[in-house]
Amino acid sequence: MTIPSSEGFLAEGSCLPCTPEEEKDIVARLKREAEDNLKDGDLFYLISSRWWSDWQQYVGLDRFDENSEESLLLMPSRPGEIDNSKLVVEELYFDGEERELQQNLQEGQDYTLVPQAVWRKLLSWYKGGPELPRKVISEGSNSKTHIVEVYPLCLQLIDDRNNSQRPIKISRRASVGDLYSMVCALCGVDKSKAALWDYFFKTKNKLLTNLDQSLEEAQLQMDQEILLEVQDDSPWSYNLGTSSSGNELALGSSFGLSTRDVEDGDAILSNGAKVDGQGLTGLHNLGNTCFMNSAIQCLAHTPPLVEYFLQDYSEEINTENPLGMQGELAIAFGELLRKLWSSGRTSVAPRAFKAKLARFAPQFSGYNQHDSQELLAFLLDGLHEDLNRVKKKPYIEAKDADGRSDEEFADECWKNHKARNDSIIVDICQGQYKSTLVCPVCSKVSVTFDPFMYLSLPLPSTINRSMTVTVFSGTGDALPMPYTVTVPKNGLCKDLMKTLSSACCLKNTEALLIAEVYDHRIFRYMENPFESLSTIKDEEQIVGYRLPIGHEKLLRLEIMHRRADRFMSEPQYNVHRKLIGTPLVTCIPKETRTRAEIYAAVARVLAPLLRAKAFPTHQPTSSKENGFGPSLDSIVLTDNGGSPASSNGKEMLTVNMEIEDNNADADREELPPFQLWLTDEKGVTRTMIDTDDSIHLLGSCVRLLMDWSDRELETYNLSYLEDLPEVFKSGFMLKKTRQEAVTLFSCLETFLKEEPLGPDDMWYCPSCKEHRQATKKLDLWRLPEILVFHLKRFSYSRFLKNKLDTFVNFPIHNLDLSKYVKHGTSMLQSHVYELYAVSNHYGGLGGGHYSSYAKLIEEDSWYHFDDSHVSSVSEEEIKTSAAYVLFYQRVKGDSSQPGMKGTSSCTDLPSS
Repeated sequence: MTIPSSEGFLAEGSCLPCTPEEEKDIVARLKREAEDNLKDGDLFYLISSRWWSDWQQYVGLDRFDENSEESLLLMPSRPGEIDNSKLVVEELYFDGEERELQQNLQEGQDYTLVPQAVWRKLLSWYKGGPELPRKVISEGSNSKTHIVEVYPLCLQLIDDRNNSQRPIKISRRASVGDLYSMVCALCGVDKSKAALWDYFFKTKNKLLTNLDQSLEEAQLQMDQEILLEVQDDSPWSYNLGTSSSGNELALGSSFGLSTRDVEDGDAILSNGAKVDGQGLTGLHNLGNTCFMNSAIQCLAHTPPLVEYFLQDYSEEINTENPLGMQGELAIAFGELLRKLWSSGRTSVAPRAFKAKLARFAPQFSGYNQHDSQELLAFLLDGLHEDLNRVKKKPYIEAKDADGRSDEEFADECWKNHKARNDSIIVDICQGQYKSTLVCPVCSKVSVTFDPFMYLSLPLPSTINRSMTVTVFSGTGDALPMPYTVTVPKNGLCKDLMKTLSSACCLKNTEALLIAEVYDHRIFRYMENPFESLSTIKDEEQIVGYRLPIGHEKLLRLEIMHRRADRFMSEPQYNVHRKLIGTPLVTCIPKETRTRAEIYAAVARVLAPLLRAKAFPTHQPTSSKENGFGPSLDSIVLTDNGGSPASSNGKEMLTVNMEIEDNNADADREELPPFQLWLTDEKGVTRTMIDTDDSIHLLGSCVRLLMDWSDRELETYNLSYLEDLPEVFKSGFMLKKTRQEAVTLFSCLETFLKEEPLGPDDMWYCPSCKEHRQATKKLDLWRLPEILVFHLKRFSYSRFLKNKLDTFVNFPIHNLDLSKYVKHGTSMLQSHVYELYAVSNHYGGLGGGHYSSYAKLIEEDSWYHFDDSHVSSVSEEEIKTSAAYVLFYQRVKGDSSQPGMKGTSSCTDLPSS
């Protein structure tokens, strides 16, 4: 007998396969050890996110509630072999050859990185592959910061001897000396006879002579060319390790290299016609840098910034600010802007600026696609700190309003902000808004006035959600009816009850009881009005029961249904049969009641389900004549004075029931039209309801089980209780959403609308001394000269990343925000704005493309900046569904001034 090898499936020091818990613990320990001792050169491995997610579910790291009945039914199985095939390019390769990654892979979305020890352990347990190792490198100005270099620098090596070209891959943190060693080894060249040129765009930009300089510091970019020249007769007459300009220029002169050839960033386009005029210079794409180019072009066409950086701003550079970058970012941006506005250029390679960016903001290093708005936020903040006129920031203790007027408190907050922050960026780009938080429990109000650099506006569809809830009558007045309502995505249960009450025309004597139905039974009641709606998932089934106000003081009857024989004999009482339909809920008084009254209450709530043939014309239909006791119409809730109770439910309520005496003998003789049993919350156990004159029911909720035999199915239409709709079915509202008009004003109103904070963004109430899901309201207080709107098209959650391509209609002229500004004295300034630039994003997440539209104010002409390509466009082409960041400038003076249109088209105006 042959026993298969168990190698790779055994725990450390064990002869048995690992359990999921053991696998989880081993991987967690190995990850901690690797992270605690992280250093340059360590290896991490890429693993498919899909496989990693399956493994996390298997070991219990990605399960909502592993103790729930649903999770037990859906216990994940052990994943198969590791499959990284989707991460690599499909091409022929030799064993041991490194596989090429697909372009634009995103961590967390496409792959997960694990330390080498974790990879080896997972590989021993599961096999598979291919192996995709990547090295850890130090990043940015702080050498203690480490990242995994998923995409090493790829260079196109051109051999000047035969004009051949081949790609080479090397870490961007490798030195120029390392590059020489690699190239000389590949080409069989003596290092003393080799010279390597930065050959960006096949133009000799500079000779690479400083062997200690990193390739990133040398400003070599992804996929650019480098040129190898070899001297045949004798070695070079200089030391490559020397970085003096004299040696570099001497060598350059010997090869006929002009000073212009080595000027940093002055690339020459080999194709395309020259664009005349200042401000019409493109930016080369250095490898997925379109996001950077788009943001830079918008800032470089902001009139006050152009005026500022084209002048001498050296005196305002703050080299002492610990929050800044010693002025280096401001200098790099200023130099780049001057190149963009110099005449005679076609395009510029922003390599020096990108190198500075990578040094101070490692998140933007490398060659992955990034978010232009995130870069814009960093640039504005970084430029502000580098140009902050405040050399030593004073300490200012934050104070409350203490009963002062909003105007006085807002002015104090703005004065305190300016005392620590004073720069050209604050002068033109910063405004102030009022933030009001209200505690949902104690009603504590907190008001703050905060500065803003831009406004991130949610699209209306991103802050609301559609929910379908089926409403049942607890008094037997109507058939079940589904209602689809719109509620805040971060709303509370009370928001759902309020909106649903209006949709179903709830009477002032009624209240809604919301519940979740799972597996044909009540899974939970949502009686807490402050419960977050985020606990309700789209795939769940939610119902609402219309009950009398004050139903909390009555005995709740919960009626479940199951398919059964017409009548069961006693030995079959506990036979478990599958539940069907949707539970019904009604109420009766808590006092001791007869069996007949319980049947009467159930008969009443079932009445809307009666089939037409169940109503013979000679048969009386009132509950009294049928002998089933009182209907719920006879329940009257009164206050202590005997008057009808008010609908707010705050008064002490008593229940008065006028019940006529019933003939007990008739009750016992008549055969009920259905069979009821007392049961548990899952509908498993069954106990016959006592046939005595009276029974005593304990607790606030009694659960009944109704058997549905052929007789019941002929009497009542069960289909009304089946096929409950889900809360939200994807695609159901898609067509409607696409047809809805979304304007910049509706986005702004959504941003300013009062809404509850998200469950992950709770506010600490100083009165309650607890974190609360407060409501938040924003109001614009003072507006800046340059107003930037960020349209939040991207949404991220634990399991879903999405982009909204909704067309947002925004004004180009006469954006009037007067009605949104609450500061009375600010009316001295204009609140009318003109559009001058747009950052666009095309395509989906990760693999999209950025470009920008910008206006030359003096020419009153619009241009499209798509990396190095610049073209004129008409004003009508500016509005697209790709608009991502909008740049507006305040209009000064009256409408007769240049650049200010006297009238607006109706599409530019907000709806009333």
